[in-house]
Amino acid sequence: MTMDFDFERVIDRRGGDSLKWNRYAGRDVLPLWVADMDFAAPPAVVAALERRIAHRVFGYGKPWPGLAEAALGYLRRRYGWQVSPEWLVWLPGLVAGLNAACRAVDGDVLTAIPVYPPFLSAPRQAGRKLATVPLALSGDTWTWDFARMEALLTPATRLLLLCHPHNPVGRAWRGDELAGLAEFCRRHDLIVCSDDIHCDLILDPGRPHVPLALLGADMARRTITLMAPSKTYNIPGLACSLAVIPDAPLRNRFTAAMRGIVPDINVLGLAAAEAAFGECDAWRDALIEVLRANRDRVEAAVARIPGLSMTHVEATYLAWIDARGLGVASPAQFFEEAGVGLSDGADFGAPGWVRLNFGCPRATLESALRRIEAACV
Repeated sequence: MTMDFDFERVIDRRGGDSLKWNRYAGRDVLPLWVADMDFAAPPAVVAALERRIAHRVFGYGKPWPGLAEAALGYLRRRYGWQVSPEWLVWLPGLVAGLNAACRAVDGDVLTAIPVYPPFLSAPRQAGRKLATVPLALSGDTWTWDFARMEALLTPATRLLLLCHPHNPVGRAWRGDELAGLAEFCRRHDLIVCSDDIHCDLILDPGRPHVPLALLGADMARRTITLMAPSKTYNIPGLACSLAVIPDAPLRNRFTAAMRGIVPDINVLGLAAAEAAFGECDAWRDALIEVLRANRDRVEAAVARIPGLSMTHVEATYLAWIDARGLGVASPAQFFEEAGVGLSDGADFGAPGWVRLNFGCPRATLESALRRIEAACV
């Protein structure tokens, strides 16, 4: 199945419009940093875009019933989630959703670090106070530290930003962990903005993704769930995401916070989203096989390289690597000089760590891993 979609083909992205590759223009650096895979988009998505382009008119667009039904069908099919059409709020990106949530909920914000950098910037841009609690590393597993979370709460805390699955540590939160988080939010009357953008990238078999809003009517009432086809189907440049907000008053506050700030989605992004949600299950299944094999290669390589360590990646195509054992001031700079561009852990709230994107053809990954190993031994 994987060969049908040709995940091994190396597509030359140098010299074009790629943020990922142009960062190192003119240098021999393999970019494994931003969460943007190097695979071609699914054939069904490309076909949908070609049909839309053939129309030749690109005026202002808005979601149509077929797009909504594709999204609703995807939520039913993958999660057994019965969502009403009015719960959907379409967005030009998940970061816009994080910022809208911080503006819609009047109060301080709590989140766990390390975490995707917009979790740290969105509250401050909304004029909210942000408290960050480190995830606890228990053995070889990252977990919630509820005691420290309790200690950081104030009477003004109203919003929890949740990364689910977690970027960058790669956790797919278990049912008992989600139940504990839900109980914490109920007890402290918190709204939750849950970033589920990597929800279709669970790599460990038998580990279902459960949206937090499915943990009872009360959690649905207090949850904003952000989703997008961008990461799973590698179409982030088309900028189309959605929020699922069951509670009407919360949804109204969210859309009011967007007004005048968040632009409409472009028509190509909408067309691609309909195809991704409705026609690409087989492509996604093949992708998971490729990412699982790449994950295993990264974990095996890191295990034999002195000065590096990492925990098992349960979800996403991102490896969170502890490079503090190298004894260098900036691991990201160290690896860049060795020819591999990684994300700097300091941006996620954890200096000394790096994040590696293994969403790329095997040949690219193997070359990068050889460079990393040569630099460390």
